Amino acid sequence: MQLAGKHLIHAAPAKVWAILMNKETLAHIVPGISGLEQTGDHSFKSTLDIKLGPVSGSFTGNLQLHDLQEPNAFTLKAQQNSKMGNANAAIAISLTPVGDNDTEVMFNGDVKLSGMLASLGNRVMGGVSNTLTKQFFSNLEKELEKTTAP
Repeated sequence: MQLAGKHLIHAAPAKVWAILMNKETLAHIVPGISGLEQTGDHSFKSTLDIKLGPVSGSFTGNLQLHDLQEPNAFTLKAQQNSKMGNANAAIAISLTPVGDNDTEVMFNGDVKLSGMLASLGNRVMGGVSNTLTKQFFSNLEKELEKTTAP
């Protein structure tokens, strides 16, 4: 399944980068994360609780940040397992300045599903991924508002 899109954030790329590279804020902005434990410089053990259409499940696995090009780009690699199946993803994320204080966040990558997750099909999974993407950007904007509040 292909994931791609973009979203305009009202903050400079360096500020967006700092939020995305911080373990505590990352745990707040990624939808469904109930546990995030740092295991290396840019690697984490993660637990996610997500509702997928008519089914909900808990996923455990690893998140890794690769190819870091501060503050412009990185690749998020995730390997998550559950009783419903497995998900492996590699998503390239770029932060492009727009004007003086805005950033266009673009993402493009591939998610490979197995087990019941794969049998749910792209229609259900596409809707779930769109919902999670919207939640992610909403959470990111709220986190940025916290850091700029007086």
